[in-house]
This record gives sequence, structure tokens and C-alpha cells, in this order.
Amino acid sequence: QLVESGGGLVQAGASLRLSCAASERASSNSAVAWFRQAPGKEREFVAAMRWNGARTVYADSVKGRFTISRDIAKNTAYLQMSTLKFEDTAVYYCAQRASWTVRFSEVYEYNIWGLGTLVTVSS
Repeated sequence: QLVESGGGLVQAGASLRLSCAASERASSNSAVAWFRQAPGKEREFVAAMRWNGARTVYADSVKGRFTISRDIAKNTAYLQMSTLKFEDTAVYYCAQRASWTVRFSEVYEYNIWGLGTLVTVSS
């Protein structure tokens, strides 16, 4: 089970940190990712990382502004979002799978999902 938190309403240019707490300890080779879904749009990839920290990847739209990380002791993943834009408004979902995949940006690759947390950026 994954539980996201940290969403809210912020102004453009602000920062926000999302958290994703897992109920079970993740294995070192597992993958954790963040996706987002804006109203009327498909769910899209934001960022992913291998739990052991060996690999992190980002969507072009957030590269340089967002940072994915994790705290192994807390079994929690984070998404630090900076310089937020109006187009970042979406429900943000945390996802997990047992092993890293080259198809890390595909929704269907992940079998564990949280319920999402809403991020609203006002212009």
C-alpha cells in the first residue's frame, strides 16, 4: 500500500514536497515512480528511481525543477517540486514495482499505486 501526502494549493514559482509512504519495506532493486494526471488528460510519467539510488529519470517537462528521492529508513519516497508552473496542476500518484524496468515511464509497468494527492498551481 502506498499513501501520498503533501499536495496543496500554491502560487506559480513556489515549491512543494510530496511524500509517498509504503506499508511494506521496498527491496533494493524495486522501482518507485511518480505520475500525474491533469483534468481531462491521460496519466503521465513524472519521475522514477531505483530504490537503491542507482538510477533516477525524469520527464523532460520537469527536468531541472523536480527531484525524486527516498528515505530507506522511513520507507518513503519524495518528490521535491520547485519553480512550479500552472501546467504542473494535477493529481500526483506514487507507484511501485518489484524490480527496475527499462519501461519505467509506462503506467502499465507498475502494479502498486497510491490514491493520489492534488497539486494546484495558481498563475
